[in-house]
Amino acid sequence: MEVKKSLFDNLQNFFGFDNFKGDQEAIITNILQKKDTFVIMPTGGGKSICYQLPALMSEGTAIVISPLIALMKNQVDQLRAFGGDDHIAHFLNSSLNKSEIAQVKQDIVNGETKLLYVAPESLAKAENIEFLQSVPVSFVAVDEAHCISEWGHDFRPEYRKIRQVINNLGGNIPIIALTATATPKVQQDIQKNLQMNNATVFKSSFNRTNLFYEVRAKRDVVKEIIRYIKTQPGKSGIIYCLSRKKVEEIAEVLNLNGIKALPYHAGLEPKVRADTQDAFLMEEVDVIVATIAFGMGIDKPDVRYVIHHDIPKSMEGYYQETGRAGRDGGEGVCLSFYSEKDIDKLIKFMKDKPVSEREIGTQILKEVIDYSESSVCRRKQILHYFGENFNEAGCNGMCDNCRAEIKHFDAEIPLHKALSVIQEFGEKFDDQYILNFMLGVENQQIQSYGHQQHSLYGSGKEDGELLWKSVLRQAVLNNYLYKDIDNYGLLKLTKSGLVFINNPHTVKFILNIPMGGTDEDSEEQAPQGTAALDMQLMALLKDLRKKISKQQNLPPFVIFQDPSLEEMCTHYPVNIDELKQISGVGSGKALKFGAPFVSLIKAYVEENDIDRPVDLVIKSAANKSALKVSIIQNIDRQIDLEDIASSKGISYDDIIREIESIVNSGTKLNLNYYIDEMIDEDRQDEVYDYFRSAELDSIDEALNELGTDDYTREEIQLMRIKFLSELGN
Repeated sequence: MEVKKSLFDNLQNFFGFDNFKGDQEAIITNILQKKDTFVIMPTGGGKSICYQLPALMSEGTAIVISPLIALMKNQVDQLRAFGGDDHIAHFLNSSLNKSEIAQVKQDIVNGETKLLYVAPESLAKAENIEFLQSVPVSFVAVDEAHCISEWGHDFRPEYRKIRQVINNLGGNIPIIALTATATPKVQQDIQKNLQMNNATVFKSSFNRTNLFYEVRAKRDVVKEIIRYIKTQPGKSGIIYCLSRKKVEEIAEVLNLNGIKALPYHAGLEPKVRADTQDAFLMEEVDVIVATIAFGMGIDKPDVRYVIHHDIPKSMEGYYQETGRAGRDGGEGVCLSFYSEKDIDKLIKFMKDKPVSEREIGTQILKEVIDYSESSVCRRKQILHYFGENFNEAGCNGMCDNCRAEIKHFDAEIPLHKALSVIQEFGEKFDDQYILNFMLGVENQQIQSYGHQQHSLYGSGKEDGELLWKSVLRQAVLNNYLYKDIDNYGLLKLTKSGLVFINNPHTVKFILNIPMGGTDEDSEEQAPQGTAALDMQLMALLKDLRKKISKQQNLPPFVIFQDPSLEEMCTHYPVNIDELKQISGVGSGKALKFGAPFVSLIKAYVEENDIDRPVDLVIKSAANKSALKVSIIQNIDRQIDLEDIASSKGISYDDIIREIESIVNSGTKLNLNYYIDEMIDEDRQDEVYDYFRSAELDSIDEALNELGTDDYTREEIQLMRIKFLSELGN
């Protein structure tokens, strides 16, 4: 009974808690009894107390192996604050100088330090091993233990050498390994590598009931993100992006839109990163935009939303990152944006990797794709990935799929077909092969097995890809099949699957909804046209445009084209900055023609008491894409358009489209050097005069009027660009 009493006393005295959460008490007792312990506990479950408390109660110093310097600093600061003692915890890593290292070692020798945090690289240094052999070590805690496994999301080769180092320290030192994300495969890897197959395993449920999961197709993603954050004033959030460049861009756009945000990635100076973390913890900024380098061990309990601008590379990564929301048990929204283009990028990244790594990476990524595209309860899918069965009724509407209108279909016949084919083919294929077979895709692989001759080949073509993807995904989720991940993710039959083949019965599955979506965020993107058009304002704007066109002796379309006016009627821009965000306006046009338009809209809004959707007009950083900037520079250098196109790897039509978009947004381009070579002066004048008096800028109408025998479409297109550039910009 003595251990138990002192356990609670220490918990209260040191951490100020009255009771343990979940398995904490059993875990701590196990490590105090010098037994190897393996803890799988989701983020926010209170993992760190599981090794911090026994370390404080044991003789000697506990070594805590941790992957990140920021993580160590954060935990050491907290422990010192709790204990009011600067010697109780230290870290040993590359950020310390010689005299600081000497001080750390002296505190350990004096018996004042109970926890020593080290990175695996520092632990393996000969001088550190030699030092640790000379002092009593109570136990070794391996935090973020999933880093050991190539199947984990943060694989670190140095983690695989930890066991060797512990053996070098001599004595029978117990180990506690801890992770917040581990599939059955990763658990096996960790235990095998740390030689702790006899460890007591404590596995908590991965279900975070307070988190709401949602995946959206990637359309206008920056607008969507800003729109969402504007509905969460004063709340803290994290936005994850795959690239450093995107992190910088998004942080800049958020600040332009009045949201306090900072970027965080590995390319920043260590001091900047530390200051950024502190600013977030101290609530000086609301949002951190980061690569996955951010967040491990950041102990901020009140992060209210985690947004993935790009879908992550793995379900573990997704779970770990979304798990940073709502750690205090309060509200936590996990919003992710998905597009097939992102997936293509991730697959490209893997092309140069060794075959085995590429194989593993592809399988891990497939899980993310299936998760994103499936209409099944998100929670059920996440928990299944971590080896837990979950009934979607328990989700209580805490994911977008459970809130959506679900379309069921009768899956008995397609499921029976799929399982029978898998059995007949000897369980030697993955889901993509079975999908291709059912849809009748005649590729090299199917031909090499002669399966195009099979009676069921192509028998699912009529049902379509969505249905078959739904069948194969849910056959796994409902345990008719399992993926043999050690063996290229081949589909194998479970007992339930074998029973179903012999005794099929009615079964309902959920049909996937097509995701759609594009990856574009460009300022030239056409408006979504979701809001109803204000026809009264449209009439006023058209009158104003006509009046100005008469004054300036210019056709109306030169001033603003109809799509731009339509967008003004849904977004109500009331100043020049907001007007610049309207598609087809741009800086040049806004300054040249904008003033009377914004003053008319402003008066109209006030008169009619209109509640403007302010957040719809997103200020974008001057994000002329790199391609556009390069085209403008090449035209300034008078390079032929064909040469610009081939140097950029795009078609001539594409380059013309880009130039039109540049000119429509108000940038002046001088293409005379190119047009003069192609069209003689008289013919140029004729087209110019036509556009001066035309009501519309339609190329078809111009060709009709001027005659297709005399002019080509390309000539008219070039002249329209020249006309709009010279007169409109």
